[in-house]
Amino acid sequence: MDPFKTIGLFAITAVAEIVGCYLPYLWLRDRAGVWVLVPAAVSLAAFVWLLSLHPQAAGRTYAAYGSIYVAMALVWLWAVDGIRPDRWDVLGASLALGGMAIIAFAPRP
Repeated sequence: MDPFKTIGLFAITAVAEIVGCYLPYLWLRDRAGVWVLVPAAVSLAAFVWLLSLHPQAAGRTYAAYGSIYVAMALVWLWAVDGIRPDRWDVLGASLALGGMAIIAFAPRP
């Protein structure tokens, strides 16, 4: 699979997981009604389905996906929570993404 398609699929997967977890969080904090649990469940089901589309072995997929999740969580922090990531957030996400690139795109037989 094309590296850009793989990263894009990881990013969409991360958004589905974040939304699926964020909506129940809002409900638990009394910031949203119980109705948000329905789209949360749909989002988490989409997350599982999207994760199954990744072409690599499950262990490598989960390891590589984790770094994309870290980066997308920081984007969410900025876009939704209104908190701009600091240089340490950016450094940590960059290191995680570098590790992901090694795991996901290393030449293998």
